[in-house]
Amino acid sequence: MGSLQRKVALVTGSVSGIGRGIAEHFASLGARIVVHGPDEGPARNVAAALRDAGHETAAIAGDLVSPKVCRGIVRFAVETFGRIDVLVNNAGITTRGSLVDSSLELWDTMMAVNVRAPFLCLQEAAASMKRTGGGVIVNIGSINAYVGLPNLGPYSVSKGALMTMTRNAALALGEHRIRVNQINVGWTLTDNEDRVQQAEGRGPGWLAEAVKTRAFGRLLTPEDVARAAAYLATDDSAVVTGTVIDLEQFPIGALPGW
Repeated sequence: MGSLQRKVALVTGSVSGIGRGIAEHFASLGARIVVHGPDEGPARNVAAALRDAGHETAAIAGDLVSPKVCRGIVRFAVETFGRIDVLVNNAGITTRGSLVDSSLELWDTMMAVNVRAPFLCLQEAAASMKRTGGGVIVNIGSINAYVGLPNLGPYSVSKGALMTMTRNAALALGEHRIRVNQINVGWTLTDNEDRVQQAEGRGPGWLAEAVKTRAFGRLLTPEDVARAAAYLATDDSAVVTGTVIDLEQFPIGALPGW
């Protein structure tokens, strides 16, 4: 795995789950990490844990529904460390709802967090990266971008939009040596996923049933996504841009009610 030594990486939504996994892995590769989360306490706690492990880090909090916050977190990274080398647009919401019955409020919030926020962060990061000679933007998407489950209608549309934005931005920013790629994530085991499944009535045994449908006998983990993100963030992928990596296991069976 390539090095991120002294690189400055901002990972949105990095207080838990996939985002935290990416932040921790990037730190292990030498990156200076800007931790972001919606609330100040958790963001500071994750940054403190990384600092205690010997890594250079800073924390900032804010709701990405706000355009001011989106631009502000990138500016904070630049002001704190003097530059930004890697932006990981990881933060997102997965509120359930179909295209037929979702409220306008759900739709607008989904698009604000999952599409507009990455767009604004990308704009702000690209402006800094142009001045420093280049950089990397990694967008965290979902395999639901291709069609998506019926109860993930607005979410699927938002991730499809993110995928188009990734490829368009790669074309627009290539001349500035800014690479833009996306990881479409499949079924990943996080604390939040466990809460979602149990809240939907599947009970504590849902995981044992779920893994029976996975070709490799397990769900993805945040570490799987982190390693893919590190590949895209380092010089191991120096000429890779406009690419979408699908992290998904083709199912070998179906789960009733899923």
